[in-house]
Amino acid sequence: MHIPDGYLSPQTCAVMYAAAAPCWYIAARKLKKTLTTKTIPLLSIFSAFSFVLMMFNAPVPGGTTAHAVGGVLIAIILGPWAAVMGVSAALFIQAIFFGDGGILSYGANVFNMAIVLPIVGYWVYRLIAGSSALDSTRQWIGAAVGGYVGINAAALCAAVEFGLQPVLFHTANGTPLYCPYNLSQAIPAMLFAHMTVAGVIEAIVTGGVLVFLRKTMPEILANMAKGVPA
Repeated sequence: MHIPDGYLSPQTCAVMYAAAAPCWYIAARKLKKTLTTKTIPLLSIFSAFSFVLMMFNAPVPGGTTAHAVGGVLIAIILGPWAAVMGVSAALFIQAIFFGDGGILSYGANVFNMAIVLPIVGYWVYRLIAGSSALDSTRQWIGAAVGGYVGINAAALCAAVEFGLQPVLFHTANGTPLYCPYNLSQAIPAMLFAHMTVAGVIEAIVTGGVLVFLRKTMPEILANMAKGVPA
């Protein structure tokens, strides 16, 4: 889902940076109050886990990729604002040192994968899991469904960003200046890859890791949402 430079116009990139900036500010303020010496290492570990997941890319027609992210897992365990900062850091390292995703398009990648994905997925998880106990089936089912919905919401955002480029930015004779694929092409291409492959992997990873942690390291789950019985 990493968008490289050259597929979005500078104007679009500026708008996406502007959309991401308030979320970074809010996340930084929230984490300043909630992070402790115990949760900072956890955020680092899960950010590294997200980084590794995103390195396994499958090309998608249109210039981007499909892959798992792990953002919903971070959101479930440490909160959605921790996920915003954790995935943003992973995306930054990938863009700077590995060329996976562009510098100008970094704001768009953050908006899609570090903001939309974990926040949407987290609230889907909360809707399904509710106040059930940590050993309830609703917990891992909610996590899996949240991961699946979250990554597909992010893919839809990326597809819309792609699809608007030929409509908004083209030459006098209609030749696209940036991404050449319109909405009718970009949306099916992105959603097909993520609904059939990346979304399934994201669901398995999110639900599976939650079950694994519950059985082996339940103390890590002490940071999960308020109101969930320990």
